[in-house]
Amino acid sequence: MEIILLEDVKSLGKKGEIVKINEGYARNFVLPKKLGLEATPKNLNDLKLTKVKETRLAQEELDVAKALALKVAQKPVKLSIKVGEGGRTFGSISTKEIAIALQNQLGLEIDKKKMHLDDVIKTLGTHSVSIKLHKDVTAQLTVVVTEAK
Repeated sequence: MEIILLEDVKSLGKKGEIVKINEGYARNFVLPKKLGLEATPKNLNDLKLTKVKETRLAQEELDVAKALALKVAQKPVKLSIKVGEGGRTFGSISTKEIAIALQNQLGLEIDKKKMHLDDVIKTLGTHSVSIKLHKDVTAQLTVVVTEAK
């Protein structure tokens, strides 16, 4: 019997695959637990339409992430930090402050967990922060740190 899997099943396969299994296993385990559907022509057509819809949605998400990456790369974010004698800074700038500055200055709401800093920013000047917007899209944000007055 052929079954379309609705969820990942460890011994059978991944979601959306069409697998051939014993009729007893299908009737007693897979179908009652709603792990799969019988591969009828109607269900196969529904699967095809679902896959088309998923690929279209994935492409739209990718396009949105690319547009956001361009927007992030175009304008720098400006932050200020207190500086003492000899140019030593008091404190540091983390991804939380960068996310707040992005929201205030550019109107973009990006989660601080998507930002990657090798180490917190403790010096004045220009720094680059990578932001993972999508599994295939990483943007580079320019952060300009100046002295607070």
